[in-house]
Amino acid sequence: MSTTLSTAEALPMETGQALPAAGSSFYTAMRLLPKARREAMYAVYAFCRAVDDVADEGGPRDVRAAELDRWRADIDALYAGKPPARVRALVDPIRQYGLKREDFQAVIDGMAMDAEEDIVAPSEAKLDLYCDRVASAVGRLSVRIFGMPEADGITLAWHQGRALQLTNILRDIDEDAERGRLYLPLEKFHAVGLKDPTPRSALAHPRLAEVCNAVAAEAQEHYRQTWAIIARNPRSTTKAARLMAAAYRLYLDAVLRRGWAAPRARVKPSKAALIAVALRHGIF
Repeated sequence: MSTTLSTAEALPMETGQALPAAGSSFYTAMRLLPKARREAMYAVYAFCRAVDDVADEGGPRDVRAAELDRWRADIDALYAGKPPARVRALVDPIRQYGLKREDFQAVIDGMAMDAEEDIVAPSEAKLDLYCDRVASAVGRLSVRIFGMPEADGITLAWHQGRALQLTNILRDIDEDAERGRLYLPLEKFHAVGLKDPTPRSALAHPRLAEVCNAVAAEAQEHYRQTWAIIARNPRSTTKAARLMAAAYRLYLDAVLRRGWAAPRARVKPSKAALIAVALRHGIF
């Protein structure tokens, strides 16, 4: 799955939760937050990792669907004031920052989209729904923890979630194809003459670059909108969002420089570039 939170390996916690791997952009961004907000983000991260693992670790689809239904029930019980043990760490963040039940349920619904089937060339509308659930819903939870104003926070989550998710999709096209998945949208393949794309036929198509560049252009516009919102809000509430946007943009720029001709090497920004981003957006 090409989700924003699954780009960093998780480190186990004694409580059974998970922390993002030290050195990842997500970990670095969260370290910029005050302690209470940071711990709230780690609780949200642990939830997202847990449901992501259900969707992505294989096994019978009906078993995965049943487990995701149990997570839905746990979230409902949490908001009913009877939190099961595995979601108890979310009690304080929900109370302190007004996190919405529907956003947690949207994350589960996004994971269910991967658990129910291997997504292959979804429609533009289905891809946008997927991005909203697996990325922007996490963003809506995050911006409340960051302390952003409601309207700008929700709009930031909308654009930044899609920017990061489309970046992941472009970066991971070969890895996703190996798992029988293709997140690039159907309409863009129709535009280059491929009627019924499969992961193999899509990645071998001579006009794949046109499809990928069109998706990249959409991601770039979402980054532009993201930075416009960040620029008009205090740095104290946007430091983590700044760092995430800048770090993920490095990945998008890297895949665009590499191009789409096979064989495609896995891209990774240099350590120096990532450090520069951390210094610029995390300290100054």
